[in-house]
Amino acid sequence: MQLKFIGSGDAFGSGGRLNTCFHVTGERANFLIDCGASSLVGLKAQQVALNQIQAVFITHFHADHFGGIPFFMLDAQFFSRRTEPLVIVGPAGLRGWYERVMETAFPGSSKTQPKFELSLIEVAPGEVVEVAGVVVRPFQAHHGNPGGPFFSYRLEAEGRSVAYTGDTEWTDALVAAASGVDLFVAEAYFYDKKVKLHLDLATLEEHLPAIRPKRLVLTHMSDDMLERVPTLSYETARDGMVVDF
Repeated sequence: MQLKFIGSGDAFGSGGRLNTCFHVTGERANFLIDCGASSLVGLKAQQVALNQIQAVFITHFHADHFGGIPFFMLDAQFFSRRTEPLVIVGPAGLRGWYERVMETAFPGSSKTQPKFELSLIEVAPGEVVEVAGVVVRPFQAHHGNPGGPFFSYRLEAEGRSVAYTGDTEWTDALVAAASGVDLFVAEAYFYDKKVKLHLDLATLEEHLPAIRPKRLVLTHMSDDMLERVPTLSYETARDGMVVDF
């Protein structure tokens, strides 16, 4: 399988990088992890076949992870002329947040009936569901109010597994989410500065022996981290980077 970093940046454009959006493909699987506000620009720049994307897995409803949904949806409706079904998966409240983000971006758009089948599926930590050939395991992330809705994900398809921390401070749920995965994409917002709601590399390093991913790639880095990239011993994401796993 292959993961392409459409956007590897934070909310504020550190390093000139686009908001979070990862495109994962296999022989049959084809999905996005998050769809930040700049995602459609990035997807088109990378010449991704938009209508072949079967599902979008949303970690949380902040604009740098969810704000690209209106652009993606209206492009599908009026320009890409999508006819294939699309599934959007996310935490509790997805249906309400979908309507809210559509109306904020383009008033009246949430009432437009798509010309394709759209399913909005809300999942909860501890559930295991299968969507578009992908086994989905959401875990509770800590990125705001206790209980979220904020997710980390473990996604499995075609005999391969990828885990993504989402935005979160350290939680032991990350061990279960990423244990032994083929690819672990982890936030490393700061190098060793401890802040609420985000993960720093030093803390992640402490727990890597328990996680033991087959491959680790750091993402969602602040300027503090980006300045250190040349000296790091870990792989770091960049927009357009492709990882085979």
